Amino acid sequence: MTGRLLVVLIAAFLVATQVFRNAVVSALADVRPAAAERIWPGHPDVVLSAGMTSIATAAGHGKAVSASTIGQILHASAKAPLAAEPFLVRGIQAQLSGKDELAEEAFLSAEWRDGRSLPARYFLADYYLRRGDARRGVSEIGALARLAPDGVGSLAPYVAAYARDRSSWPQLRSLFRSEPVLEDRALLDLAKDPKNADTILALSSPERRGPDTLWLTALVGALTTAGQYDKARAMWSAISRVRLNRAELIYDPAFRDAEAPPPFNWALTSSTVGLAERARGGGLHVMFYGQEDGVLAKQLLILPAGRYRLSAPLAGGAIHAESLRWTLVCDSTNIPIASVSLVAAARTWSFDVPASCRGQRLELSGSSPELPQRSEVTIRRVGIAAERSSG
Repeated sequence: MTGRLLVVLIAAFLVATQVFRNAVVSALADVRPAAAERIWPGHPDVVLSAGMTSIATAAGHGKAVSASTIGQILHASAKAPLAAEPFLVRGIQAQLSGKDELAEEAFLSAEWRDGRSLPARYFLADYYLRRGDARRGVSEIGALARLAPDGVGSLAPYVAAYARDRSSWPQLRSLFRSEPVLEDRALLDLAKDPKNADTILALSSPERRGPDTLWLTALVGALTTAGQYDKARAMWSAISRVRLNRAELIYDPAFRDAEAPPPFNWALTSSTVGLAERARGGGLHVMFYGQEDGVLAKQLLILPAGRYRLSAPLAGGAIHAESLRWTLVCDSTNIPIASVSLVAAARTWSFDVPASCRGQRLELSGSSPELPQRSEVTIRRVGIAAERSSG
């Protein structure tokens, strides 16, 4: 009696509820593994699906696949005698024995019998990539991204790790053109390390780069954390399509560009602290509610060591502006360098940038008084200029 016939005979004795439960689990295992796990934790389809995701995650983080994971897959295969499963078992056993060619044949047979077999796709991708067959390896990754539960999420670290191999770039560019979501997630994973900046530029699709690019903020943040402020701003400028004016030490001094993202453009607040928004025709309209302290506007600067003068004239009158201050903070240490009231800065404010601080944040913040009161003001523009030495 074959395993398939045995399953049919046993299923005939199952009550209706269990038959329904089994059908639901099988349907959900590939697309909603968490829901399937809640319905029937030990179901073979659930175990296989979870095992594949676990393997992909481990590989993506450069870790060895645990023996327990392989054991669970083998055990589940024995419980689910579908046409593809025996070939998967043979392939895994051959691979563990170092018989790669035999493993490839087994996985190809499993894939031929079940084109949606996730383990077959994964092990074939791994086999091809380890053999240097980037074309077929990337093809299997593309199929996994479409078929696997949270395929993009589970495969992105794996693809990111593979992207560090320069020889794979042509195939990955082709894959990313057809799988833009996988591109975003894989490059986002790469963006955590500033050393990958050039790799990201080489692999990302030029036509899809822009201010809203998913990985831009993460990469700029990684570069600034590493102290690479000039490279971070150059990357921000290129991806955001911003032409920097070298004569201006601060970007968008008149608050007219709402497209370019922070940190080298203004980050404006809308919260319980208050509201900072670009005024129509230019300028910054600020409302500080006076209930809690906080930053209302800020921008990351790269001022060389020296003395500077800041001017931030106001448009018309101001209501209780004494609660608002400009502060220059050293970005790497988060220590304030200098601070001045908004009213004083409306005329002029001189400050010194030490050589030890390569990146600075200019912040407009509010400090709540003992008796809360609202502050409201419009700042026409913010200008920074280097002061000439009197010597």
